[in-house]
Amino acid sequence: MIGYLLPFSTFGQSTSSSSASLSLDQVIQYAMDHAPAMQQASLDQEIGDREVKSSLAGWYPQINASASGNKNIKLQQQPIGGELITFGQTYNSGLLLQVDQNLINRDQIFAGRTSRYVKQQYDQNKTDVQISTVVEVSKAYYDILLTYEQLNILEENLLRQEKQYKDAKSRFESGLVDKTDYQRAEITLSNIRSNNRRAQESVDAKIAYLKQLIGYPVEADISLDYSYEEMEQRALTDTTQIMLPENRIEYQQVETQATLAELNTGYQKWAYLPTLSANYNYNWLYFNNTFSDLYQTSYPKSSIGLTLSLPIFQGGKRHQDIKIAELQQNKIAVQRENLEKQINTEYITAMANYKSDLYEWRTIKRNMELAEEVYNIIKLQYDQGIKAYVDLIVAETELRTSQLSHYNAMYNLLASKLDLDRALGNIEINYTENN
Repeated sequence: MIGYLLPFSTFGQSTSSSSASLSLDQVIQYAMDHAPAMQQASLDQEIGDREVKSSLAGWYPQINASASGNKNIKLQQQPIGGELITFGQTYNSGLLLQVDQNLINRDQIFAGRTSRYVKQQYDQNKTDVQISTVVEVSKAYYDILLTYEQLNILEENLLRQEKQYKDAKSRFESGLVDKTDYQRAEITLSNIRSNNRRAQESVDAKIAYLKQLIGYPVEADISLDYSYEEMEQRALTDTTQIMLPENRIEYQQVETQATLAELNTGYQKWAYLPTLSANYNYNWLYFNNTFSDLYQTSYPKSSIGLTLSLPIFQGGKRHQDIKIAELQQNKIAVQRENLEKQINTEYITAMANYKSDLYEWRTIKRNMELAEEVYNIIKLQYDQGIKAYVDLIVAETELRTSQLSHYNAMYNLLASKLDLDRALGNIEINYTENN
């Protein structure tokens, strides 16, 4: 556990040029904690939790206080019994404490019934982001590792070709062969150096992309711990697995939407439900003709009561709202049916791609082994003077091409395996968050 968590404590403490050797699981774990997409999903989840709590707060007592003050420029007057009576005083003020408590409220009932599903929506959205992160990070990780393997092949070819170039030039200088042999060797050597340089440059871009995906410090160094044998094992899967739409997070999201739509239809039907609330208030009133004496004497009053509101007629609005909610349910039902077909298409496509990539990888791997065997034989024959140098160049080119193609095929196989796991809903996201 200490060895596993140590690299992550190092990442949090320093953004200087530090180096860490990470396995695929560690890279994904780091992405779960630092990837921008994951951070946004976590914030959305927290926002959703706060929104649910805010919507449920209406069940608690609502306490408000208010204050007012007025100067009556012209007091009200009214003739009573033949006399002109003046009402009120020049200055008046009031302090009000009001407490309201919802007893029956369809908005609050709806918020309580949907809160679990709203939270579930945000959780499912985060799971969707986690799955995408695992797939994208894994592909970027494999791309870098297989590029490293290609660089190793090119380095081996470079060393071998440099030796052959020197041997060909030495033979030409000794008069054993004409200059075309070492000229061909020089051309081949230049091509290998160019391919090597291109591969080295591409590694930097691929590492930058991986850092972007996982939220790794740009200025920090990173090295990847890997095993080709392990990649081969990860690339193989059971092609007899049965696809179940309910295993896909997209299907689960639509199911949650359908549940919320059903609850919303019920909510619209509750439009005939009355609203009942209890209230209590205490009001301190102040009156005086002199402002300095206004607050010397108060005239408080207090009340407690119930407020019942019953909607009777709203011009057909309730009926239309119910119909809209039912149509929304029908729309989601169509969306779910279409999603099932889409998931099935994705599964069939992913399975076909995986099987073809698996066959291609095995074929290319076998061709690579044959090309290596052919090269060794022709190299031996060339050294003995049996084969021409052009035959050696052709054999070496075929070997290098088959070796590079082998790693390209391996990447395609790993990528299609990830796509197949995603289509089946088998992407594992059992990673903890350390935020």
